[in-house]
Amino acid sequence: MKMKLSQLRPHQHAIILQHHAEGAIRQRLMDLGLHPQTVIKLVRYAPLGDPIQVKVGRTSVSLRIAEANMVSVELLQNCAESKE
Repeated sequence: MKMKLSQLRPHQHAIILQHHAEGAIRQRLMDLGLHPQTVIKLVRYAPLGDPIQVKVGRTSVSLRIAEANMVSVELLQNCAESKE
């Protein structure tokens, strides 16, 4: 199922499809390891809902919801509820 990164629930895994950001924000996402075809896991939301913590490979990254809204992902069903 195609969705925005910000729509994932904690512990769900997805594969990054594309970025809709431009300029410095796109470069920041790429520098943080959010490349197309990369598997990503939503770890948790901050207590007030923003930012979110995601795991890319072995790296944890915090993103603002506005940045996460610019990343399209495909939910991976086979590990959607796994708790690593």
